[in-house]
Amino acid sequence: MAISSVFGTEHELEFSSSELSGALGDSVTVLPLIVALAMTTSVSLPHVLVGFGVFQIVWGLYYGMPISVEPMKALVGLAIVGVLSYAELAAAGLLAGVVLLAAGRFGLIGRLQQVVGEPVVRGIQLAVALLLLEAAVGLSVGNVPVAAAGLALVVALAVVGYRQESVLVVLGVGGVAAVLVAGLPSPTLPALAVFPAGSPTASIAALEGTVAQLGMTVGNAAIATSLLCADLYDRRISADDLSESMGVTCLAAIPAGGVPMCHGSGGLAGKYAFGARTGGANVLLGVGYLALALVATGALLAAFPLALLGVLLVVVALELGRAALAPIETVPALAIVFVVGAVGLVGNVGLAFVLGTVAYWLVSTRFGADGR
Repeated sequence: MAISSVFGTEHELEFSSSELSGALGDSVTVLPLIVALAMTTSVSLPHVLVGFGVFQIVWGLYYGMPISVEPMKALVGLAIVGVLSYAELAAAGLLAGVVLLAAGRFGLIGRLQQVVGEPVVRGIQLAVALLLLEAAVGLSVGNVPVAAAGLALVVALAVVGYRQESVLVVLGVGGVAAVLVAGLPSPTLPALAVFPAGSPTASIAALEGTVAQLGMTVGNAAIATSLLCADLYDRRISADDLSESMGVTCLAAIPAGGVPMCHGSGGLAGKYAFGARTGGANVLLGVGYLALALVATGALLAAFPLALLGVLLVVVALELGRAALAPIETVPALAIVFVVGAVGLVGNVGLAFVLGTVAYWLVSTRFGADGR
């Protein structure tokens, strides 16, 4: 079927097997992260899944293409490792939403990217990856045999060419194990409520996390995604348009029990690699998330093997770390990435962001913006 996007052009909306497999390409990091978040904070997983389901569909139809909808990895990662409570995560997400909406409306994204610099953004990604890896080790030591078996499964699937899908397979194995322990839950509609998991709480940690997340969001979710839309789908969607839609998503989803969400070049590339070519992939994935929300009970989460959760976080951490280091080509830029990552691991991401921005300014003044 054909649909008209808000940009005035008509696009086909397909529901083929390739659209379905492409939809799964955007769930590789979404599901492990939100399951981990639900197991380590007070967030309501059904409400989070509803948020992802709704906005997958909304933005797929709005843009007329398989745009990605992902968790804000810095904020969600910090909540998983205990740096932020859910209440602080909600506050940080709302603040990020306001900033992104305003920045997109006034065309500030390009200017923000010039101030922050890619090495700082990549350094924050590395810091979050290291924090997730640290949390993964803590979860895995409780049941080393199960963790080892899960890791062996991931390695085996990667060897035969299913590296990305391995995360979903491990998640599925953990889900089956949880069902065997807790039983198959009856479908239940998530309750309608405002901030069902608790009211937002502003704090210094929430502010620091927001600043660090915005650095990642501007670079990856706005600018890089805008470029990738043109490269892969021959679509001209500005970074400011993407910023506005992310702001709307956060401000609408979080009061309903959702988490901070953004677009992302990784999710968009994943959808494309697995065959998604139309907004139909978003509709299919959105319906899947909504269906999953009906059975995602607390008892099922409590029965999920923590050691397998550790394995999932290892894979996500390695992917995030690889994405952080792969684009860096010069020694000065790489040094900034490692400094920001190390400070974020042993200190906090807010301090890492500030120090990284200062270091980037000094390096770009001496060597040029690319560190040469």
